[in-house]
Amino acid sequence: MTNIYFESILMAWGSIVSNKMRSLLTMLGIIIGVAAVIALMSIGYGVQDKITSDISSLGSNTITITPGTGHKPGVRPAAGSMQTLTYKDYLAIKNLPNISYAAPLVNSSYLLVSGNKNWTTRIYGCTEDYAKISSLSVQEGRFWTDKEYSSRARICIIGKTVASGLFGDESPLGQKIRINGDPFTVIGLLEEKGYSFMDQDDRVLIPFTTVQERMLHITYVNNIVITSDNADDLSQIESDVTSLLRTRHRIRTGKEDDFSISNSQDLMATMKSTTQTLTFFLGSIAAISLLVGGIGIMNIMLVSVTERTREIGIRKALGATYTMIIVQFLIESVTVSVAGGLIGVLLGIGASKVIPMVTTLSTVLAVTPIFGSFIFSVLIGLVFGLYPAQKAARLNPIDALHYE
Repeated sequence: MTNIYFESILMAWGSIVSNKMRSLLTMLGIIIGVAAVIALMSIGYGVQDKITSDISSLGSNTITITPGTGHKPGVRPAAGSMQTLTYKDYLAIKNLPNISYAAPLVNSSYLLVSGNKNWTTRIYGCTEDYAKISSLSVQEGRFWTDKEYSSRARICIIGKTVASGLFGDESPLGQKIRINGDPFTVIGLLEEKGYSFMDQDDRVLIPFTTVQERMLHITYVNNIVITSDNADDLSQIESDVTSLLRTRHRIRTGKEDDFSISNSQDLMATMKSTTQTLTFFLGSIAAISLLVGGIGIMNIMLVSVTERTREIGIRKALGATYTMIIVQFLIESVTVSVAGGLIGVLLGIGASKVIPMVTTLSTVLAVTPIFGSFIFSVLIGLVFGLYPAQKAARLNPIDALHYE
């Protein structure tokens, strides 16, 4: 029996080789389909990886508290513009269990001027803990001291984009810049972080006390940011913060919170779900090409049955069984799909490597789409080759031998 299968494989391969162009055109749908599935899903995985990386770069395991509720219908004030969070709220939250770092934040856009150059950027009034939460570190210079923080000193730490815009290639350390007409001394340059949802290097850090009291002249905070070493503690921290703030703000049972809480893990899960749906959608579109390739295989196999009617009649007259004829034609169709699948896998992997070189898209190769698309291509050959194989096996030997 093994010998019969081996002979069937040789016959199938001989038929493919003897009609090279026809076989190649038959494989084309499978090749394009497999390559497209691998390439498009690698793009989807790349987007998913990039978004996860971007969210992590903004601070992992973080909770952000914003004044104002996010559940009221209609037009809402800009995020952080309401005045329901105070510095005392931050001090109370800071003492809750499981919190690694907590930081108050006030921010606003300002025009920075240095000599004859100017640059509009966002000013962040923060504490040193905010830099730790956001994974910001100083490349050159230093952070401010406790004395400078307490005295509301006019000092700042700038990002790479701001430094390039105001000072070019010159070192910004010790340079003076004017913000809202007041002189500030640059004491540090932040390490470059790149683009994550926005330009992470287009920012200026200034002591929280300086921005709140000397620049904005406000008594509230725009945000309170919290982080924990353990992601599993975030839900409990969120619950503790909610209870604490409702008590401090004297919010009665049944009334809406006057603050909003967003969890980085929830955001990451939402984005991951969205990108997974996108990846599946891209893969599904590409898989349509495989179905088209299957139709091509069926069409060519039907032509092959017609061309080899007399050969089939001779084989059946010599004792070939229904099963043997079925096996021969199925092996031929599967061989075509396997060859097309292998070529498609190689092209898909190659495309995934080339795409990041010629575009701004990043790709991530995964075993699942490679293995899955190849197996699917083999199944396509099996399913779409079944009908032509059955048609060949059902031929009457006498009618087949008389076929012209």
